Amino acid sequence: MPVRYPLPLRPGDRVAVTAPSSGVAEDLRPRLAFAVEHLRGLGFDVVLGECLDGAGVVSAPPAERAAELTAFLTDPTVRAVVPPWGGELAVELLPHLDLDAMAAAEPAWLVGYSDLSTLLLPLTTTSGVATLYGQNLMDTPYAVPAPLLPWWDVVGRDAGSGPVVQGASTHHRAEGFDRWQDDPTTTAYTLPDAGTWSLLDGGTELRAQGRLVGGCVETVSMLAGTPWGDVRRFADEHAPGGLVVYLDPTESHALDMARHLWRLRLAGWFDRANAVLVARTRAPSSGAFTQRDALRSALEGLDVPVVVDVDCGHVPPHLALVNGALAEVVVTPEERTLVQHLG
Repeated sequence: MPVRYPLPLRPGDRVAVTAPSSGVAEDLRPRLAFAVEHLRGLGFDVVLGECLDGAGVVSAPPAERAAELTAFLTDPTVRAVVPPWGGELAVELLPHLDLDAMAAAEPAWLVGYSDLSTLLLPLTTTSGVATLYGQNLMDTPYAVPAPLLPWWDVVGRDAGSGPVVQGASTHHRAEGFDRWQDDPTTTAYTLPDAGTWSLLDGGTELRAQGRLVGGCVETVSMLAGTPWGDVRRFADEHAPGGLVVYLDPTESHALDMARHLWRLRLAGWFDRANAVLVARTRAPSSGAFTQRDALRSALEGLDVPVVVDVDCGHVPPHLALVNGALAEVVVTPEERTLVQHLG
């Protein structure tokens, strides 16, 4: 069964903003306004939903957030939905989402990362609709360093445009965040730390391909073994050649991370994997037990190559990864690239 790709996003298309998880507090509204104007400056027609309140942990009650997200994703005039950012409790929406209506509608792009993968993953695994794990709206004004690409460039492609080619960033930011309260108009990442992708086992070469699927470890691990996170079924239906699974560990201590990863393993997430990509992380060790020890605990013995320190998570900059895209991963001493085919 083929993966369904939303139409390429073009200038003049409508982009909707809603917060399925956390809203935007008053002191960060200037950054939200700046990000919205950035999108308008790119030529998009931006509309804001009602579920954006940042006074509490979530932007609105679960049923209201789910109804607004469903309405936007089934509105034929909306070509993309880009939340301001993630949060903590997007999982509350799952019992309220009308996934059948979303699957029946002309698909629109759902874009974001972190807690939003709690929604991105189910939309792709249950309906076969491609979604994008990458910069959220508040991060969108940042200039993405080559050879990475901004999300709107990636979702603006179609099968006739050729593949989406990205590579490893040579620098990142291991610590700290920008204070948008002080400067809501910042557009430049500060990337003082050097580093790049490598193989967990110490090898020097990998060439693998498969359909991309994955997300934030702490949130998608909640979905393992449920109808919303059945990656093995997704592989059987949409990826006869196997998967490239990407994982974004965020803040869990290494022992907790090992348990999250084991939950994914026991639910069959790696049964069809040809490679696993693991994001660079700031998450702490548990004493002498490190984040890499967590990976070894859960993934050793699977005979699946694991690439670590990939630019696909909470340590900027971010690759734009399309759930459902056919991907080719190359890691050699001379080359570190990720190619995605949107068709």
